Amino acid sequence: MSAILRLVGRRLLQLPIMILGITLLVFFVMSFSDVDPAITALGESASVEAREAYRETHGLDDPLLVQYVSFLGGLLQGDLGTFSARQIPVVDEIARALPITLQLTFMGLVIAVVLALLFGVVAALFRDRWPDKAIRVVSVASLATPSFWLAVLLIQAVTLGLGWLPASGPLPDPAEDLGAYLARMALPAIALAVPVVGQLTRVVRTSVVEELDKDYVRTAIGAGIPRHTVVGRNVLRNALITPITVLGLRIGYLIGGAVVIEVIFALPGMGTLILNGVTNNEPHLVQGVTLTVALAFVLINIVVDMLYVLVNPRIRTV
Repeated sequence: MSAILRLVGRRLLQLPIMILGITLLVFFVMSFSDVDPAITALGESASVEAREAYRETHGLDDPLLVQYVSFLGGLLQGDLGTFSARQIPVVDEIARALPITLQLTFMGLVIAVVLALLFGVVAALFRDRWPDKAIRVVSVASLATPSFWLAVLLIQAVTLGLGWLPASGPLPDPAEDLGAYLARMALPAIALAVPVVGQLTRVVRTSVVEELDKDYVRTAIGAGIPRHTVVGRNVLRNALITPITVLGLRIGYLIGGAVVIEVIFALPGMGTLILNGVTNNEPHLVQGVTLTVALAFVLINIVVDMLYVLVNPRIRTV
């Protein structure tokens, strides 16, 4: 427990620095945009005087450093600016879209972890036999399959008779109709998870094979302990250390992939939101969505680091 607390403490100390770096990068990249926020807010028909008044009121004529400090001040107050002629707060739109992206990422993560553990362990236990060879072929194929291409194939499959898994339409409220909600999210989650399943399966198989070849496994089995007990209690726990590390690195892919998959399947998440921001020349919206996704990635990786400490007893005393 002390190692976990130390890890959490170090990560919390690093978090403000990482957040500051992310805000700095996002702000200055967006500052190179040719879009005039005054025109976006007031419209093409606005007079020059009205545009200049808008820029002065919102500090758009200030030096970049002054604008960045103002941006940080608004961020600390939960203000990411507004967009569209109706001056809709960016925070409100993110609060509506972010849960959908996180739900899709979580579902893709669950599918990837369950299938990778199943396939990886089976492949390791049947090493160099037909189940292992078949799983290796499938894992390579899934690893080489882009999620956006698989998404298109799944949509085509729906048109050919898989109508019970809808590829479009409104997203039902899970509190009102959980079955319809899961059916609507199933295809996007599968498209998101398949490439991760391929990579994670190979990592799990390699880790389990290495663990099965260690002396303590042969000693335990030779002492009469059932093989399934040794595998379940010792081998899997020790073999999961490396896959958890790899999974932490793939979470970024899952979040980024979810943004793309949402657009393909017309889900009202962060992907659709950032697409609307780019299409409609809304820099505040693009900036807010990018910043939120980046922060989510950082926080999720902190959680993965803590899971790594829980699984790996060898670093608990570090």
